[in-house]
Amino acid sequence: MSRISRRTALKMGGLAAGSVFSGQMLAAAEKPTIHLGVCSYSFRKFGPDQVIRFMHQLKCPSLNVKDIHLPMTPLADVPRLAKQYRDAGVQLACAGTIYFRTDTDEDVRAKFEYLKAAGIKLFVGAPTHAVLPRVERFVKEYDIRMGLHNHGPHDTEWPSPFDIQKAIEKLDHRIGYCIDVGHTLRIGVDPVAAIRMAGDRLYDLHVRDLAAANATAEALPMGDGVMPTRDIFRALAEIRYPYTVDLELENHEDDPMPDIVKSFAYMRKLIAELGYREG
Repeated sequence: MSRISRRTALKMGGLAAGSVFSGQMLAAAEKPTIHLGVCSYSFRKFGPDQVIRFMHQLKCPSLNVKDIHLPMTPLADVPRLAKQYRDAGVQLACAGTIYFRTDTDEDVRAKFEYLKAAGIKLFVGAPTHAVLPRVERFVKEYDIRMGLHNHGPHDTEWPSPFDIQKAIEKLDHRIGYCIDVGHTLRIGVDPVAAIRMAGDRLYDLHVRDLAAANATAEALPMGDGVMPTRDIFRALAEIRYPYTVDLELENHEDDPMPDIVKSFAYMRKLIAELGYREG
């Protein structure tokens, strides 16, 4: 019978252990990841310092910052103000919603200069149909992506993600979707189907729950209504969605944190139940 030397045995054992460790790392890497974030509009009654404290309380680094918390003017102040968030450990993952209602280079360029000064490469936008071609030109020039936001039954421009699809399918790929699942469900459109339609052009997702699937439904914390959040998260995993799921709650503006904390607890529990991980 041939014998294996002690050195060879140790080497083989090390290779086996390394293989197991590598397999564990690979399995973890292959787990779908849901990146949770917050729209700063949820904190619209509070200043930047309090927004940062809220983000620390949530243990959530990703902020979709509204211009009430990072003003567009004066432009010279924007880099310093953006740095204050980053120095505090808050990532400016996205900006917006930014509206484009004036079809001039001057108006559109000012907003792209703001994004450039803030060091933000992705924003949620709501141009009118008329301004969209001009916005596309600046998206190309500045190499900044835009997720076009649908605002539901009362939006005459972009009620549904499928209305956006008709307008952008032939445009530069840096123009994609910000699907607001609440507004989508309010108009009678399945948000899961909309996510699958958007695919790799889905650049942001705004979430809230609803008391019912109709135009006048009250917004609720996540998990308290009819929103198919479990299926939404599964659809995000299917399309390998790499961006943020941004909670946006508009109720209780003077005391938003109880509903936000409750929503994060629900989403984190759901992520764990699905076998995913939070990014």
